[in-house]
Amino acid sequence: MARVIIGADHLGLQLKDALAGHMRAAGHEVEDIGVHDTAPVDYPDVALALSQRIASGEFARGVLVCGTGAGMAITANKVPGVRAVAVNDPYTAERAIASNNAQVITFGQRVTGEYAARMYLDIWLANAFQAERSGPKVAKIDALDQRMRPAAE
Repeated sequence: MARVIIGADHLGLQLKDALAGHMRAAGHEVEDIGVHDTAPVDYPDVALALSQRIASGEFARGVLVCGTGAGMAITANKVPGVRAVAVNDPYTAERAIASNNAQVITFGQRVTGEYAARMYLDIWLANAFQAERSGPKVAKIDALDQRMRPAAE
């Protein structure tokens, strides 16, 4: 079972809670960093907090939820060493980890229903990075990350 960190802004609260419960019921260890109510919160703050814990190695996988999933993915990808993918279909869920070694996936509560999001999350959690095929491409992503963010070290 995986150890997963999850977070959302106020627009993703309901789906975040559903996904956290779903993962716990499946036996995963889940740390929920909030939000825990509908008071407005800026998604970049939540995405940064979660992504820093991924980048530090404290967690190998994380889930972020906002209205569309796009803002969370954009923000998470700003943190050096983090690869995040907005997931809206089963194939992207599988390839996010298998081909891209994405440690973070994002969902949009306003665009992805709970049933579909649970299915995509299960697919992502059940798969692993296919380093033999995709390793060289992800290594290029990592090298680009290092080259474009020299001040982050």
